[in-house]
Amino acid sequence: MLLRLPGVYPPQEDTWLLADVLAAESLGPGSRVLDICTGTGALSLRAAAAGAGYVTAVDISRRAVATTRFNAFLQRHSGRVVHGDLIAPVQGQRFDVVVSNPPYVPAYDDVLPVRGIERAWDAGVDGRLLLDRICRQAPTVLAESGVLLIAQSVLSGVEKTQSMLEEHGLSVDIVARAEIPFGRVLSSRAALFESRGLISPGQRSEEIVVFRAVR
Repeated sequence: MLLRLPGVYPPQEDTWLLADVLAAESLGPGSRVLDICTGTGALSLRAAAAGAGYVTAVDISRRAVATTRFNAFLQRHSGRVVHGDLIAPVQGQRFDVVVSNPPYVPAYDDVLPVRGIERAWDAGVDGRLLLDRICRQAPTVLAESGVLLIAQSVLSGVEKTQSMLEEHGLSVDIVARAEIPFGRVLSSRAALFESRGLISPGQRSEEIVVFRAVR
C-alpha cells in the first residue's frame, strides 16, 4: 500500500507492468538504479525490494518527492530521493538500470502544466515532450552494459522511441505489452484522439509497451 499526497498520481497498470520488468533485472547489492519521474516511488521501492543496493529517485514535483520519501520510510527502504528535472540532479553519475514511467498522454497543446496532477500525464500534442528528452538524456547516465526501461502508450509513437534510443547506440526491444481500458483522462480525450487518427472510432483502450534498451 502506497500513500500519496494530493496531486501525486497513483500507480496504475502501466506502473505495475514496468515494475515487473524491473524486478526481473539482476539487481544485486552493488547495483545502481535511477528512477526518473518517480511519482509515489513505486518503482524505486520495487527496485529496492528486488535487491538493488543504491536507488536514486527523481521528480520535478516536490509533492512527489515528499511522497516517495514517506513511502520509503514506511517500507524501511533506504535510498536517495531528489527534486529536479529528469537527469539534472544526477548528471555525471552512472547507473546500471534507469527506469522511467513518464507523462506520455497526448494533450491539446504543447504547454506543459507546471502544477496540479495534470503534470503527471500531459505531455504535449504528440505525447512526447518528456519521452523525447528521456530518450536523449537517459543514455548519458547509463553505465557500460546498463539497461534503460521505459513505459509508454502506443498513442505516443513507439517507433520514434525505438529509433531515438538506437541512435544513441542502444540495443532496443519491447519486452512487455498490455491492453488497458481508457481511464477518466483518456476517455475525456477520445474525440480528440479520433480526430487526430490516433485511435479508431469507438476505441476505448490503449496498448502500453515497455522498452528495454541496453548499452
